[in-house]
Amino acid sequence: MAKMNEKITAVSKGMKTEGVSGEHKVVIDEPAKMGGTDEGANPLATLLVSLAGCENAIANFVAKEMEFDLQGIDFEIEGELDPRGMMGEEGVRPYFQKVTVNATVHTSESEERLAQFQETIDSRCPVYTTLKAADVEMIPNWVKA
Repeated sequence: MAKMNEKITAVSKGMKTEGVSGEHKVVIDEPAKMGGTDEGANPLATLLVSLAGCENAIANFVAKEMEFDLQGIDFEIEGELDPRGMMGEEGVRPYFQKVTVNATVHTSESEERLAQFQETIDSRCPVYTTLKAADVEMIPNWVKA
């Protein structure tokens, strides 16, 4: 399989960034209290949404391979970080220390198959593995609906 490249373009004004990927526009902003116009989710929330989207895409690939009954996944993802890092305090990393992925999987599969499914997805998801490689503590909690 050939290597893939992802490319976007973006225009920023103030705290707002409008990114374009193909025919799709993504707006990232900050709330008014942070100096933005609140026209989109903030960058950290957008990263967590990207994690959910990536886990879902990989889940659908894996479900076909495993013949796993995947009817849908509901995600609740929380990232924890010390804001002093992004505000410039030395010695404090400016990115998430911990990310908790709570996934409720709609399926008729057994708990054992669900655990195998989740482990396979987490090992192949580019966003999940990027966070893990950055030494972010990843806490996956996958349960049946």
